[in-house]
Order: sequence, then structure tokens, then C-alpha cells
Amino acid sequence: MALISMIGLAFVLDLLLGDPYSWPHPVKVMGQAIAAYVKKFDQTTRSARQLFWLGVLLWFVIVGGTAIIAGAIMGLTQRWFWLHYVVGVYLCYTTLSIRGLAHEGRKIQKSLQAQRLTQARQQVGMIVGRDTQQLSAEAVCKATIETIAENTSDGVIAPLFYLFIGGPVLGLVYKAVNTLDSMVGYRNQKYRNIGRFSAQLDDIFNWLPARLTWLFLLAASWLLRLNSRGAWQIGRRDRRQHLSPNSALSESVVAGALDLRLGGPHQYFGERVDKPFIGRTDARPASSADIGTTNRMLYVSAILGLLFFAGCRWLLI
Repeated sequence: MALISMIGLAFVLDLLLGDPYSWPHPVKVMGQAIAAYVKKFDQTTRSARQLFWLGVLLWFVIVGGTAIIAGAIMGLTQRWFWLHYVVGVYLCYTTLSIRGLAHEGRKIQKSLQAQRLTQARQQVGMIVGRDTQQLSAEAVCKATIETIAENTSDGVIAPLFYLFIGGPVLGLVYKAVNTLDSMVGYRNQKYRNIGRFSAQLDDIFNWLPARLTWLFLLAASWLLRLNSRGAWQIGRRDRRQHLSPNSALSESVVAGALDLRLGGPHQYFGERVDKPFIGRTDARPASSADIGTTNRMLYVSAILGLLFFAGCRWLLI
């Protein structure tokens, strides 16, 4: 019961506080360590095989280091219950990004509503990996919606899943896995080799959480009285329409619920990456209001996920 209450309090803190930029955050440290590691090696002088094994080493350094440090922190505070509990709540809180994700979406939505397209492009560039300098207003909307949908899994449901299994340590291990993928898991020339192992392991870690997210988003579309039939139909038809085995699961439900067409080709670091389309070919154009609706789906799915995982742990323990 202590772990359930710990995660529940962390969930509430995330809803209230989000991710203040000035606060210390484990993911910032992970990101700095990954960037320093990649910068250390001159990729132009190394073979694809060498870069792959450097990527394997990177994964074990970051993920293993996270597990050791988080485990040590929790172990050292074990003797003092309240200190252990408070530290555990804070570490759990840092793995969740419900309000932070919704906040980024709202900023972009407000910029688009005020017709500040350049600002909206810059803001969406902070949360997506693709090039955003030339995006139209509708493309900015779609990029934001896709990111919120995908991160409903990566930033909310998957962390909750691992928190309820292994507490703060496993939750932070998952964040390390996901941070590696978000920084080096690209199929472009720069990261194709050094990031391949990180991308493959992220796919494995997210396999089950992504499918649970599909269910939670489907339920959210019904509870919010959106197009739940479209969410079911497009969600079933297009759930594999992505280069990733997991990303299309959440995006397809959102596309069906909002009657949008997502996906398609994008530019990453100046290189075109062709991705399948998700949704009906005769779907309506995306608007800034759809960002707000996607945020509501995010919040409802997060609450459903918390209740489901808490219930499962309570029944099992």
C-alpha cells in the first residue's frame, strides 16, 4: 500500500506542479550525460560496427548508471521511513509528465490562436525531433497532436506501468531507456548506428504499455463523447502504420477520435523520412482546438491508467 500511495501522491504533484524548468530533474542529468558521450566520439572516423557497439555501451552506461544511483538513493534512505517515502515520491514524480506535456501543447495552441506561427514553430520544435522551421499552421497542429498522443504512452502510461512494478528505481530506469531513444534513436545518418540499440530496447520496453495506452485512449474517446467508433475503427486499422512498432497505437486512436489524418513524411535533421499516413484520406483539416481535445484525452487516459495499475497491484499484493 505504501508504494500505491507514493505513486498516487506523485501523480497529484505532477498534475499540480508539472515540470518547472528551474527544478533539478534526473532526465536533465541523463540528457547531459548522453550528449557528452555522443560528442566524445568522432563518428566520421568510425565504422558502422564500431558505432553500434559504442551505442550498446552508451545504453548500459546510462541505464545501468541510473539503476545503480536510484537504487543507492532508495537504499540509503531505507532506515528512515518518512525520508524514504518523501524521496520515493519525488523520484516517482520526476518520471511523469502529464501536466508538462499538456502545458507545452497549450502554449502552441495559444500561439496558433494568436496567429504567431513563427513562435508556434519554435515551441513545437522543443517537443518534437523533426525540423519545424517550414511547417504550416496545420502541420504544427498535427505535430503537436502526434507528440501528445505518443507521449501519453511514453510520458505517462509506461512510467506508471513500471512504477507500479518496481517503484522509483524501475520507473527511472524506464525514463533512461526512453530518454536515450528520444536523443539518439533516429534513423538518419548521424544516429542510425550509435542509436540503433537504444531504439530497439525502447521498442521492447514500450511494447505492452503502448497497447495498454491504446485501450485507455479508446476509453477516453468514449468518456469524452468524441468519435469513439472512429477511434476503434482507425485504431484497429492503422495501429501498425508507423516505422516504430508502438507509436501508431496511440496516434491511430487519436486520429480516429478527432477525424484527422496524421503521420506522413517529415524532415529530420535535413533528411526526409517517409512515414505511413494514419487516418482517413478524407479527414478534415487539423485546427488548434484539436490540441485542447488531445490534452483532454491525455488527462482522462492518465487517470484511467493510474486507477487500473493501482487496482492490479492492490489485488496482487
